[in-house]
Amino acid sequence: MAEWSQMPEDLLPLIARRLDTQFDVLRFRSVCSSWRSSVAPSPSPSRRGRFPILPNDGISDAAWGFHLSKRTIFLLGAPRSLDQAVPAGWLLKVKEDVPRRMNLLNPLSRCQFTSLPEDFPRVLDLMNLRLLELGHEYVLQYMSYRPCSNDGHLYMEKVVFLCLDNGNDFALLTIHVSGKLAMFKSGEKRWSIIQDMPSPYDDVILFKGKFYAVDGTGRTVVVGLDLGVTLIAQSNFGGDKKFLVESVGELLLVDMYLSLDAENNDHDGLDAELDNFDFLMRERTVRFKVYKLHGEGKVWNEAKDLGDRVLFLGDDCTFSASAADLKACKGNCIFFADNWELEGVKSPEIGVYDMDSGSIGPLEDYAGYLELFWPPPNWIASRTSSEPQVQNQSEALAV
Repeated sequence: MAEWSQMPEDLLPLIARRLDTQFDVLRFRSVCSSWRSSVAPSPSPSRRGRFPILPNDGISDAAWGFHLSKRTIFLLGAPRSLDQAVPAGWLLKVKEDVPRRMNLLNPLSRCQFTSLPEDFPRVLDLMNLRLLELGHEYVLQYMSYRPCSNDGHLYMEKVVFLCLDNGNDFALLTIHVSGKLAMFKSGEKRWSIIQDMPSPYDDVILFKGKFYAVDGTGRTVVVGLDLGVTLIAQSNFGGDKKFLVESVGELLLVDMYLSLDAENNDHDGLDAELDNFDFLMRERTVRFKVYKLHGEGKVWNEAKDLGDRVLFLGDDCTFSASAADLKACKGNCIFFADNWELEGVKSPEIGVYDMDSGSIGPLEDYAGYLELFWPPPNWIASRTSSEPQVQNQSEALAV
């Protein structure tokens, strides 16, 4: 068997530069002392949880600047030492604004888990648990003009991040309140509004190292760092909201269809000011269509069967996973954040769409799917709180 600690030292920096995620770095550094000393814990902006304050520069009237944070979505699996009959893993989103301190969030929303079980471990030993990174997102948070005012209101549009070649600079792409695209480049320290907008943009994504954006008609473009826009797909009319998703190296367009419904005011947890309403008007998701990009023809072709793949449409990111990895659900389905809002009161729900049958409903209606999201599986506490922690070796992270 190879002795990895004896690998030539000049190869270690070359390997380290090709590590894409923070947790790849963590595991690399955990092999031995020489590997640990060959790479810093957070070598580039894309892998560290803290970023410089970003200027407002005309993008918003509500703040003098923005705080940028990164969140990562994981599938946490049971240790291989456990029986293979152990049910599916657990989906969670990790927010790490302070190094080595994590907050756990709902994987499809910005809601933090506030009622973790009492036996949930304060430290997760990531060398003991199986871990699969499914995606990541970047969130902008307003910083107010007045020092005593309440910071923390989130910039509600999706933000995508690109680490530039030198490893220290980065670029962001988001959707401005006007519906146009806005780009920030750290080297220039300013926002630029891209004037191209035949129709307001719906979504942005980083795909194969480039910024992509789609508008409400399905017209899709690549956005260059020079602010140039290149058409890669013509309009694809039909749905009410469009999402871009990467799945096993392909770019997908997901079309969400909405219907306006009146519902009885029987939702738990609504604020008292809603008590006088007899019903609520809400946009209800009724179906989806999925398309694959045909690059040469610059068109979106409908895809009715995703095979083993499962798509996730969140508030701030989209991602896909293999049903074989998830175990709890079959392929060819879509999980989505089904938000409704009335006068500032917002309720996040998770819905499921089965592309085989065309059925759609809340997560609770699909037996076995709920365990992917809540509650945390018992084996997390039994395997990580009862055994000695090995922080010095595996750089386990504190929750």
